[in-house]
Amino acid sequence: MLEQRINKNPHILPNITLGFDIYENYYEPGLTADALMDLLSTGQANVPNYICGREKRLLAVIEGTESNISEQISTMLNLYKMPQVSYGFVSETLNDKTNFPFIYRIVPKEEYLYWGIAKVLHHFRWNWVGLLAPDTDNGKRFLRTLRPILTRNTICVAFSVNIPILPWKMRLLFNEPFHLWNNVSVFIYYGEHRHLYSLIKALQSYIERHIKPILAKVWITTAMWDLTLNLSDNILSPQHLRGFFSFLIHTEKRPQVSETFFGMMQNFGKMVFNCSYSRHLFSVKGRVRCQENEELKNLEEEVVEKTFSLDSYSIYNLAWAVARASHDAYLSRSKQKAKKKRDHRLVLQAWQSLPHSRCTTNCHPGQAKVVLEGRPLCCYGCILCAKGTISIQEDAEKCTRCPKNHHPNIGQNKCIPQNITFLSYKEDLGMILASFAIFLSLVTVFVLAIFIKFLETPIVKANNRDLSYLLLVSLLLSFLTSLLFIGPPKPITCLLRQTSFSTIFSIAVSSVLAKTIMVVLAFLATKPGNFVRRWLGKTLANSIVLSCSGLQVVICIVWLGVSPPFPESDTHSQTNQIVLQCNEGSVVMFYLALGYMGFLAAISFVVAFLARNLPGAFNEAKLITFSMLVFCSVWVSFVPTYLSTKGKYMVAVQVFSILTSSTGLLGCIFIPKCYIIILRPGLNTKEHLTANSKDGLKVNAK
Repeated sequence: MLEQRINKNPHILPNITLGFDIYENYYEPGLTADALMDLLSTGQANVPNYICGREKRLLAVIEGTESNISEQISTMLNLYKMPQVSYGFVSETLNDKTNFPFIYRIVPKEEYLYWGIAKVLHHFRWNWVGLLAPDTDNGKRFLRTLRPILTRNTICVAFSVNIPILPWKMRLLFNEPFHLWNNVSVFIYYGEHRHLYSLIKALQSYIERHIKPILAKVWITTAMWDLTLNLSDNILSPQHLRGFFSFLIHTEKRPQVSETFFGMMQNFGKMVFNCSYSRHLFSVKGRVRCQENEELKNLEEEVVEKTFSLDSYSIYNLAWAVARASHDAYLSRSKQKAKKKRDHRLVLQAWQSLPHSRCTTNCHPGQAKVVLEGRPLCCYGCILCAKGTISIQEDAEKCTRCPKNHHPNIGQNKCIPQNITFLSYKEDLGMILASFAIFLSLVTVFVLAIFIKFLETPIVKANNRDLSYLLLVSLLLSFLTSLLFIGPPKPITCLLRQTSFSTIFSIAVSSVLAKTIMVVLAFLATKPGNFVRRWLGKTLANSIVLSCSGLQVVICIVWLGVSPPFPESDTHSQTNQIVLQCNEGSVVMFYLALGYMGFLAAISFVVAFLARNLPGAFNEAKLITFSMLVFCSVWVSFVPTYLSTKGKYMVAVQVFSILTSSTGLLGCIFIPKCYIIILRPGLNTKEHLTANSKDGLKVNAK
């Protein structure tokens, strides 16, 4: 059919008729030499260089044998400078144009096929495979070449086996690591034409005898034939076969046949050429020259398609290439080379579910691979990504941090924008604290109004009326200061927050300390001959307040001068939020100011506690003791609570501490007095004061 198409084409080799001879060498070097002698001899005997009778010129030899036989053919054809075109894989030795200048091949280097196999494995995420090859030079070269390619693509070889080509050597397989057979689901088999079927059958028989249970595998072969149907239907039994990959030349129609390749070719030869592969007894030549019995067009189309579906399609393409190259040479364009694009495709047998061929499970997004000591590279472990990092793909090599203003989700496989947060008036916590601050400020104003209205009464005049006014104003400002902590941080609010709070609270505590000292001095002044009477009065009280609070003012000024507070965005303390807050600037100065205030409160508590039992109807020592106990308890618990919270809740803790401690001073010192002034006015008289003074003590420090 091809011969007729070329010879009847007036545009290819006009006035020249092409013919062909077909030889089968059975992969035997002796038969190959005999066939070459017959090709180079046109007479009745195999005598090269002797031309007798009708002259026929040999244009080219098309072959698809193994590398060692291709080398044998090339050695003889080189003597005649005869083109040798191969459609099979050849060794790197034959690529040496110095020693083999007339050999050409139409398939890419075998290594390119190996890279394709690696891509197939990557596509299906198979990284735990087995390698099988015949115990020949080509098989050893296959294992030696493929292993580094698989390693470079992070694919591990569970085991590799060189299968003996001689049956009696099959017992040597006992030494091979077949105990891993059922741990591997994908096998790569070197499809050397000569041993392809026989070794697979031998291996299958060996496995059935020694491996239990038998698990079906996916087979990948390097053979450039349409082997899928042959291997699945004739060689590999269903219990061994789960899927099959083979590389073949593209054909438009792929017949569904169940015959093996050799059986098909044998039947084809008998039908078309009316001859067998046996040698005639009385033949002078090594084999019989078979003549065509009929034209191909008279054959059934199915028979031709069956033959062309295998490597005959390569021969078909090559024959056209040789004809066109000869035509170019005939037209004195011998330097042109025939180029023909070839289309390869990968044929696979479908399966219901994708097989698993890995020695470990995949690391999910949100995890990263970790190398396990003493295990192959593909047998890795999985660890969760560290806090603040993510991985977005399976089997990630490492975790990465999210971009700025983003944070990982719960599964740590995605970055999401961070929410901006601060203690706001719009949220429940901010509204509650602000409402309490305003309410307590109004209560303080109400108490101050009562004291101003009843300023001439004994209970207001007792224990220094001016210090009571100063303390109430300080408490009012303390409640209002807490509002600076609510809302978005700004430069001015950050500067005023801590410094104003520290100063105002120091004034309040200093006022309490001054009232306590005045109570003690007033009691001592009643004793005869005591010289402390001259210390009583406004001067001492004012001096105590100014000196104690003045030192706190100095601390705050140094703080603002050295490292003042400033607004900042905290993106690290909370992974899912950006916290807008005030940076204290100098943490040392912050705790120094807080510690000094606690020092004043502790002194006030100790002095008030010692003076709690001093006589006097309006002795404030007991009230101050309770108020200082509340005050100190709040701020002692404030420090660990403040350090253990983050974000806006740190601010809420400080606001709560300010409101609670201020409320303790207001409630313990002034509410009992307001109760007497409003509800028990009979107790707020000079006579009652005198009657209840056990030792005649009269405190009238205005």
